[in-house]
Amino acid sequence: MIKESDLEKLSYPDAPKIITESVPGPESLKQLGEAPEFESMARGAGRFPVVYDEGFGATVKDPDGNLYIDITAGVAVNSVGRLHPRVVEAIHKQTGKLMHSSDCSSSLRLDLAKKISGIMPAGLKDNCITFFTQSGSSALESAIKFVRKITGRSQIVAFHGAYHGVHCGCGSLTTGDQYRKDFGPFIPGVIHAPYPYAYRCCFGTKSQEQCEDMCANYLEYLLNTPYTGVDDVGAVIIEAQQGEGGYLAPNPEFLQRVKASCEKHGALFIADEVQSGAGRSGKMWAIEHSGVEPDILTFGKGIGGDVPMAGVTLRKDLAEKIEDGSQPNTFAANGISAAVSMTNIDILTENDNALIKRVAELGELIKDRLKEGAQKIKCIGDVRGRGFMIGIELVKDRETKEPFDADLMGQVIMGMLNKGVILVPCGRYGNVIRFMPSLTTPKKYLDKASDLLLEVLESLDI
Repeated sequence: MIKESDLEKLSYPDAPKIITESVPGPESLKQLGEAPEFESMARGAGRFPVVYDEGFGATVKDPDGNLYIDITAGVAVNSVGRLHPRVVEAIHKQTGKLMHSSDCSSSLRLDLAKKISGIMPAGLKDNCITFFTQSGSSALESAIKFVRKITGRSQIVAFHGAYHGVHCGCGSLTTGDQYRKDFGPFIPGVIHAPYPYAYRCCFGTKSQEQCEDMCANYLEYLLNTPYTGVDDVGAVIIEAQQGEGGYLAPNPEFLQRVKASCEKHGALFIADEVQSGAGRSGKMWAIEHSGVEPDILTFGKGIGGDVPMAGVTLRKDLAEKIEDGSQPNTFAANGISAAVSMTNIDILTENDNALIKRVAELGELIKDRLKEGAQKIKCIGDVRGRGFMIGIELVKDRETKEPFDADLMGQVIMGMLNKGVILVPCGRYGNVIRFMPSLTTPKKYLDKASDLLLEVLESLDI
């Protein structure tokens, strides 16, 4: 049983607290103004109007002393919150023993690989090999190369709304315009299929089940019908719960049908769990909601938390087809990263996965709270998701489903910042608010953030 009083000790106690007249405050504005002179704004949140100066648990301070509730978890990274005492202890202990070990073997590297094998979903658990990287993009880049080597096939199927990183190879799988425009040509052989998005189903269906049925039918047609041009597929890669594409959570049956189509074609099934893994969906891996056994799984973000860690986990018989020494990665499984990742996994899984089970329960309460608010706040078009991976889609009109534009989304984000809550958007139109806090966020902060969001949305003049 996790006590809320214990979790409250892992964050600053008096959030939110804004002490400047508005945000960003003067020191933050100064730093935000100077940053583009020295650092590329090609990074994802270069223009976001917050400067992080201190962090503790689910809370963040800026250089002006403003204290925020952070509902982003560093974009789904800080699974156990920032500066968890046990993580800090692990870092201190490891820095006096071993940090960098090149790509050679090290005790912690082996221990981490064993631990990851033990937490994998069915099909991979205790029957897998892990290749470590530093980022989700690198993990996906590696997965593409592994698939081609293992299968001898060149084509890969991904989905509309997908985000699988931004490197040249994995960026070919990602569909967001801002990540693709003027950066091509991308690698050949990538085919995209519809991901079930019932609120805006491309097939014009009216229910989640109908939309999933049409999307599954289309994928089956692509993979297993002659003359579609999809005849050499090595793998289908899918987010079991889609992230940047809008926080979409399909039913188990859809993913089961995707797996069946893969098996019929002879293609591998890759679950991309970089954003949805590490307990965020209310299970260790989002694919576990469906019972599907992936052939390959990619992870990142929440496994490392405060330090970079990512990787590709393959079934052992597949991994045997990759030659020794063919994919050097100098900084993978750095000693500190390995120590922190093992600590994070311990925190997530101890007491029979109590923290993850709490996420599943509180996620439903948050959704209910937001759906209740939607009964009187007409700009909330849809509330969806699982665990601490909830999407709130905002629209100007519920009948037409016209999405909020950048100006309205800016008003929401700034309205929340001025109340001391950090939120970021996602979605095909950039109109989906992501509720993705650290798994250790106290319930009182979750309630406060939910109430403030409804308050800001209700105040909009639309």
